Amino acid sequence: MEIIFEANSELNRRVAKITTHPAEKEHWGHIKEVLDNSEKKMVVINARNNRSVQISLSSIVVIESEDRMCSVRVITGEMYLLNNRLKVAKESLDSNHFIKINNQTIINTSYIKEFSSTDNARIKVILTDDSSYFVSRFYLKNFRGNLK
Repeated sequence: MEIIFEANSELNRRVAKITTHPAEKEHWGHIKEVLDNSEKKMVVINARNNRSVQISLSSIVVIESEDRMCSVRVITGEMYLLNNRLKVAKESLDSNHFIKINNQTIINTSYIKEFSSTDNARIKVILTDDSSYFVSRFYLKNFRGNLK
């Protein structure tokens, strides 16, 4: 898809106008969702200097529980800390892009490269950075439902 930016001084500064072909109308919801998510940020802690940093939700690949805190890995491979439990982190994330796959892990579905069934009725998920995680049996139905 080609993207063309045009300036219109009659529009309010906080309004963006998107024009598409009528045949693309069915994708408007997805475009709005992507734009809404691209602006959302999460405040995390950079462990190197103990400073708070805002990161875009779309850059988060995986969030893993680390006792009372969480580790957050972004697409560049950088790791951050989140001073919340995984349950609290899940509530602030968009359920369409982030799936809890076991008691310790939430993954961003945008970065799923492939997945396959394994022993004990689990699913092995490989992300675009070649890291792998297992979907526990308890979360299988939710995982399958979100990937349709």
